[in-house]
Amino acid sequence: MKKWTRVMYQPNLPLEAGRYVTASKEHIALSLEAATEGIVLLKNENNILPLKNGSRITLFGRGSFDYVKGGGGSGDVTVSYVHNLYDGFKTLEDKVQVYEPVAEFYKKNVEEQYAIGRAPGMTEEPELPQELLDGARAFGDTALVVLSRFSGEGWDRSSVEYNGEFNPWPDETSMPKLSAQLYPDGDFYLTAGEKKLLAQVEKVYDKIVVVLNIGGVIDLSWIKRDDKISAALYGGQGGMEGGTAMAQVLCGQVNPSGKLADTFAARLEDYPSTENFHESVEYVDYTEDIYVGYRYFETIPGAAEKVVYPFGYGLSYTTFEVETQKAWEEADSINVQVKVTNTGDMAGKEVVQLYYSAPQGLLKKPAKELGAFKKTRLLQPGESHTMVLTVTKEAMASYDDLGKVAKSAYVLEKGAYAFYIGTSVRNNEKTAYEYLVAEDTVVKQLEAKLTPSGLSKRMLSDGTYEELPQTEGNNPNACAFEKMVPGTDEGILPEVRFREQRLVLYVVKKGVKPFIEVAEGKITLDEFMSQLSDDDLIELLGGQPNTGVANTFGFGNLPDYGVPNIMTADGPAGLRIAPECGVCTTAWPCATLLAYTWNPNLVEKVGAAGAEEVKENNIAVWLTPAVNIHRNPLCGRNFEYYSEDPLLAGKMAAGMVRGIQSQHIGASVKHFAANNKETNRKHSDSRVSERALREIYLKQFEIIVKESDPWTIMSSYNVINGHRASENKELLEDILRGEWGFQGMVTTDWWTRGEHYKEIKAGNDVKMATGYPERVKKAIELGELTRADLEHCARRVLELILKID
Repeated sequence: MKKWTRVMYQPNLPLEAGRYVTASKEHIALSLEAATEGIVLLKNENNILPLKNGSRITLFGRGSFDYVKGGGGSGDVTVSYVHNLYDGFKTLEDKVQVYEPVAEFYKKNVEEQYAIGRAPGMTEEPELPQELLDGARAFGDTALVVLSRFSGEGWDRSSVEYNGEFNPWPDETSMPKLSAQLYPDGDFYLTAGEKKLLAQVEKVYDKIVVVLNIGGVIDLSWIKRDDKISAALYGGQGGMEGGTAMAQVLCGQVNPSGKLADTFAARLEDYPSTENFHESVEYVDYTEDIYVGYRYFETIPGAAEKVVYPFGYGLSYTTFEVETQKAWEEADSINVQVKVTNTGDMAGKEVVQLYYSAPQGLLKKPAKELGAFKKTRLLQPGESHTMVLTVTKEAMASYDDLGKVAKSAYVLEKGAYAFYIGTSVRNNEKTAYEYLVAEDTVVKQLEAKLTPSGLSKRMLSDGTYEELPQTEGNNPNACAFEKMVPGTDEGILPEVRFREQRLVLYVVKKGVKPFIEVAEGKITLDEFMSQLSDDDLIELLGGQPNTGVANTFGFGNLPDYGVPNIMTADGPAGLRIAPECGVCTTAWPCATLLAYTWNPNLVEKVGAAGAEEVKENNIAVWLTPAVNIHRNPLCGRNFEYYSEDPLLAGKMAAGMVRGIQSQHIGASVKHFAANNKETNRKHSDSRVSERALREIYLKQFEIIVKESDPWTIMSSYNVINGHRASENKELLEDILRGEWGFQGMVTTDWWTRGEHYKEIKAGNDVKMATGYPERVKKAIELGELTRADLEHCARRVLELILKID
């Protein structure tokens, strides 16, 4: 097939002869595999799991039918079916029998709630009739209590709602209001109905298994402390086959090997970021600084006892011995060789985690930080796997933003660096090897960027706070001319432009050098661009109309010059095509569950398979992965993101990008950066220190850029230290391109509130979903922009298109 045939003519031809790969049985099987590998066994007293052949079980709770495959918004996917836990067990009827009367009760109730408009995961827990419970206990001795949760784009997991600006979708259901009705104490905690159900079940059952269909962190202290709960399984949001995945793990068809990528604490207030999460709709103060997730709980005095399940935790149906064999230093790295042996009686996989501990020094550090990890292959009983885990010296350096050692530099402070090998941040042993640094050493000298103008203090490793110097403030809503009228900057479609009449013979305008000649090496990109008028360049810098099944618009689209209109598509859990198109795709596990696999190679396979579906549907850029840090459980889009830890998030998402781009489909890594709250997401100022930005909130993007060379990055809606991310030259040019060497294109998020001309000036190449040519031209007239500014951005748009098949 010739270059750009798909993206220009929308043939919708199958990638493989005679069959489509979209939602193929192979892709669905891979989705199932990924879901099973991310599932985490939290508790298993007396080895109640896996369920024994012939077990007679009862599924309690609406979650047994109210299955949440993933979150809402751009993370949703149109599928031909979704398998809940009941469906999953029905595929294993030779292994277990399910008590049907209770199942029928929940099935009917959930269907009735869906009929009145309730979404999966946003239903009420019905009251269970006592006679059904009595019949279930007479049927069998094992109860599975299933809980589900849902969240989505545009709202956080609370009743707080922001209505301070124009909304082009006024008839949409208010999710914060519905959440307040269903979860009056917040969905982090059990509802009264869920507590009552558990109490009912505990009165008559001795064998109780809790199954969690959740995409984020909730209170699990009741599972850990309640001796009547024998076992618990974190099933995550596993895509269209998530219920089957959970059933297979519960029945021992698959040995669980997932590990938590987040710290589970008992109360929302246990997370330091909760205190000011909703302090203001206008800003968020990141006062906890670098002490996010386990960095806080393992470091700050008094925080450790708040942890229910620690970062990296996960049980197995077998046992493993993890032996550190040797450690050694190379020029740029520390290496640890580890031997893992399956000492149990069931095949399984184990995740080995290397943590390092840096000297506190003047900069102060977390007690432990993840430095490297690897997952074994499937090990048979008695089989061993030897691996080497490597952490670079540069990765262990801390950023000095105040000049305590060396200002604006990554520094290895003098002292001993210790290393720990184990299977969680808590379950590990210190190695005999230490890396000794004789003198404070500057690893990388940089310049101050993105310094705070509103954050007055930050946490230190002893739990106290230090004051921060302030830079001059900025008005993120400033404009060289009149601002856009509310309602003209949200939900606006790209213009379908007029094309002058010409003979049908001329696909491109007569006398021009067509873009295909650049791809064929006949002319240079400079030669091609020299033909373009300012108006042509400006058009390249805005989103373009949808074609085919696309609904998130396109890039390019200069038909007079043969520049194709390449389409984009959501989203983080699968190719998202609107239901009315009649195309069903594969729903993959949500990003958090993928992170819980701790298996970048598996995620790379998911990326490649998903990209095949993107390509087959004539779309060129997949708007994924989303990699913002799980700063706080309240963030409504945490299910789209990977982890509280930037190394884990970066390594996993780099695998996703490699997989996607192996199919010559562009990955768009988002949301750059510090987008950790949905309430008033288009205006809220993330006020954060430069050190926390560089070590926590930018680090995963840096890893992805350096390891997988993504073709596009998506800037975020929010403000960072007084400057909109999409208008921030220090973020997009100085750090992303200058420091990290990013060669790709930057797009805004859709209908950002940034000014188009300011975004161009900052190196944000395309404004989506549409540009505003007249405003850009006015900025040129006022001297705010030059043709050279347009050319810099337009070049990157064209370079992206050249990469597409």
